[in-house]
Amino acid sequence: MLKKIISIDQGTTSSRAVVFDEEGKLIDFEQKEFSQIFPNDGWVEHNPEEIWSSVVLVTKTLIKRLNLLPEDIASIGITNQRETTIIWDKDTGEVIYNAIVWQDRRTSSFCDSLRSEEDRIKKKTGLIIDPYFSATKIHWLLDNIEGARKRAENGGLLFGTIDSFLMWRLTEGREHRTDASNAARTMLYNINSNEWDEELLSLFNIPSSLLPEVCDNAFDFGHTNLFGGKISIGGSAGDQQSALIGQCCFEPGEVKSTYGTGCFMIVNTGEEVLQSNNKLLSTIGYRLKGKTTYALEGSIFVAGSAIQWLRDGLNFFEHASESESLVKQANKDSQVIAVPALTGLGAPHWDAEARGAIFGLTRDTGVPEITKAVIESIVFQTKDLLEAMKKDKALFKSLKVDGGMVANDWFNQELANVLQLSVFRPKIIETTALGSAYLAGLSAGVFESLEDLKSNWSVDKQFNPLESSSKYTEWQEAVKKVLSD
Repeated sequence: MLKKIISIDQGTTSSRAVVFDEEGKLIDFEQKEFSQIFPNDGWVEHNPEEIWSSVVLVTKTLIKRLNLLPEDIASIGITNQRETTIIWDKDTGEVIYNAIVWQDRRTSSFCDSLRSEEDRIKKKTGLIIDPYFSATKIHWLLDNIEGARKRAENGGLLFGTIDSFLMWRLTEGREHRTDASNAARTMLYNINSNEWDEELLSLFNIPSSLLPEVCDNAFDFGHTNLFGGKISIGGSAGDQQSALIGQCCFEPGEVKSTYGTGCFMIVNTGEEVLQSNNKLLSTIGYRLKGKTTYALEGSIFVAGSAIQWLRDGLNFFEHASESESLVKQANKDSQVIAVPALTGLGAPHWDAEARGAIFGLTRDTGVPEITKAVIESIVFQTKDLLEAMKKDKALFKSLKVDGGMVANDWFNQELANVLQLSVFRPKIIETTALGSAYLAGLSAGVFESLEDLKSNWSVDKQFNPLESSSKYTEWQEAVKKVLSD
């Protein structure tokens, strides 16, 4: 039997296991959603034990269904929701509190108290001060969970983003590691020198003993014995960088946009750390064989989760796939504008206190019109990111898209129309899982090089601009009305 690669894709709303073959073709996958916890306004948490059990369940189920033996599996790759923060006991593995999710805004006031440090933090990390990143979440946990700070200072606790937590559990506590792309999202990692930054650790009052070892994205992270025998863990990347790799954006100027729970547009900037003047993020795209490739990123907090809100919160439809047909039923002259700032606004506004709103409601506004307005808002936010990248001199001629939302042809065509760019949907839209499989395959010798990976990428459908949208100006005016300052 030809070797298979398993990608563990631990996302914001579900955990998945995906099996790829030696040519990067998707064989099968298993998925399980898990609980979203909202203790207070703007707070978002996950139960780490539920995440862990869901990962084990989907992986075991898939291995059993495909009758795979450990020797059939070349390696495991991990990709994960970034910034989400877990702290656990070094000896027992018991978590001290729920995972604080990247969307969580509880540390907004603490972030405001650090504004005088913004330039220093940005130069070191490429990030702006925002509750989005892990550092303020760690600080909150140490200060608000009884006994946590003392235990941390005594070396009894460990911190990890989801990748690190899963590696620790998969290796049964043998390995406390992360990769450079995830480390770069903590606001504690100096992306210029590629190391945890002592000044930032001091600023956030975080003991260095909490932190994992930072490795390349394709690396021997350890092995697991939990699926019937010894299987290596050979790849790891934060979900958006993993999608960059899965889309084979290996040259400066190549860009992808992923539409999952949020929307994240990343352009490869090569060996250059491109500092943004428009509130975009400089970050590590990937690090292979010790060589770092940088990227510029724009982050939209709410994309697919807005569709989930329409489905679960407002009961507009039973299945997300129904949204495309609803859009086609909508009144074409509707002037409804939705600003889905359900957890604040990301780039280029970075307003943690902004809240969602719907404008332009009339008596003939119904479910189709509101659904259309919500999906249009994701397109308009993408244009916001594109315009900011242009101002930062990161020019490009086309856009590769992926994630669950791009199965919707109307959405892709609207992207092309509003952006006035050609939009390419690949044959494998599960590029986040594919990217971590590529990394694991590079580590295991299944793939020889990045050029080897590029030969696998192919287009499913190309969407070219047909007409320009007339509502983008109205969108910009609506956003101004929800900003907190």
